[in-house]
Amino acid sequence: MYTLKEQLNKEKRYLDQVIEQTSQRLINTPEGDLRVSNGRGRIRYYHKIAGDGNAIKYEYISNSNKELPMLLAQKSYDEKILAKAKNKIRLVNNMLTNYDEHEFEKIYLSEHPARRAMITPIEPTWDEFVKAWMSEPYTGKAFQEGTPLIITDRGERVRSKSEKILADYFYHNNIPYKYEKPIFLKGVGWVYPDFTLLSQKTRSEIYWEHAGMMDDPAYAQNFVRKIELYEYNGIFPGEQLILTFETDKSVLNTKTIELMVNRYL
Repeated sequence: MYTLKEQLNKEKRYLDQVIEQTSQRLINTPEGDLRVSNGRGRIRYYHKIAGDGNAIKYEYISNSNKELPMLLAQKSYDEKILAKAKNKIRLVNNMLTNYDEHEFEKIYLSEHPARRAMITPIEPTWDEFVKAWMSEPYTGKAFQEGTPLIITDRGERVRSKSEKILADYFYHNNIPYKYEKPIFLKGVGWVYPDFTLLSQKTRSEIYWEHAGMMDDPAYAQNFVRKIELYEYNGIFPGEQLILTFETDKSVLNTKTIELMVNRYL
């Protein structure tokens, strides 16, 4: 799930590639253009080039010279694509410069507090949105007797040290989250994602699943099945689902968490 600004940046990267690719192909191309003539059911190719003064010459391209018409046809196409791509990227850059995803909220917050008290905003501020979301009650998954007692800095119980690392990172970086908030998935019923978070970019929920024992074949197989169930329900990794992994030799670290948070939240 992408915001408009992310889509624009994606389009900009694509257009940059198009401009680079076509510009490279236009280096060392033959002069002139291609003229295609269809007479008496036969296609003939002519090389259109500048003559003396303002005169234009058309030189017939024989059937034995198969490369020249191809080069000229590609050149004409690339020139059109390059011109269009440059025009499109100017529009995209202009939108990126002027588009502000939080403009409505800024207008509301710029009002005097006395005025804000009398205004019904077109959409709640981020703080109000988070407060309402956090206040929604839910019942998490029960802990079995004998499960190790691991408490986060926010004072809640989690099931592993890695989950504590994640929860503490979210808590200390003011990232709204809920631990093991249940969601219903077709094909399996109620499941409990490790974390449900709010993305400030999209104001929507994103699920974070951490696989902490990927060395264990049975565990890994079950985790892959879980991802497939998410996908079956329209929740895809890289969109509404964030995945992190651990093995005995590759452990979770805050750098990985930070990269994921900056990318998705």
